[in-house]
Amino acid sequence: MDRSPERARGFDACASEYALARPSYPERAVRWLVGDEPVRVLELGAGSGQMTSALAKAGHDVVALDRSAEMLSQLATRLDVPVVRGVAERLPFHAGAFDVVVAAQSFHWFDPLRTLPELARVLRTGGRLSLVWNTRDESVPWVRRLTSIIDAEPDDLEEITDSLPLSGFFDLPESSNFGFWQQLDLDSLLALVASRSYIAAKPAAERERVLEQVKGLYDSHASGHNGLRMRYATRCFRAEVHKDALNDPDGPGRGLRVDLG
Repeated sequence: MDRSPERARGFDACASEYALARPSYPERAVRWLVGDEPVRVLELGAGSGQMTSALAKAGHDVVALDRSAEMLSQLATRLDVPVVRGVAERLPFHAGAFDVVVAAQSFHWFDPLRTLPELARVLRTGGRLSLVWNTRDESVPWVRRLTSIIDAEPDDLEEITDSLPLSGFFDLPESSNFGFWQQLDLDSLLALVASRSYIAAKPAAERERVLEQVKGLYDSHASGHNGLRMRYATRCFRAEVHKDALNDPDGPGRGLRVDLG
């Protein structure tokens, strides 16, 4: 995954498009990731608040963290939740402060060697890390054509989830998949494409050429006023903090857990 500063700054430039067009997450996926009972949740890379909204709607006490002031500004206009500007590799929270940490469409941006011990530190004993990505269904012909225009993101989710137990901080993750559809008109499809960090980071002329191709795709495949429907697979993973990870002074946590009383 390209974690370059240029790619990261691309999100600053496309925060409004991200807020307009990025899909949310199915309620059943949110329940699987976080549970049915209200808990205290830290959301990493909250962006403009798609998952934040779903978590708040489900009754959870959410703190939204993101490195982008522009994204958090979009989130704050929609939701009344605490927002924190920061990075996953250095969290400004006490040990054991959260029941669940959620990263929706974001964990691939973080350095796992620095992030995983931080997440284990801020989770209570028995707490859970939950990761989720919406991935386009490439079996749909027009979606395959879209991918050929905008390029595919590398699918390194297996490598990412393998890093959890290998770190010594988390147990083996469970996984589950959910599906849903997103209705798109021309403006929302263009905004969806423009919200990709690697599209936003392109020079203006090159970005406009890509969007013109996407407009041509829409014109040739849309069904009148019904537009287009994008099918997603919502890929979910959850793993509990390893019970000995932070309490064993000789273990990988090196005694990072502190008693808050």
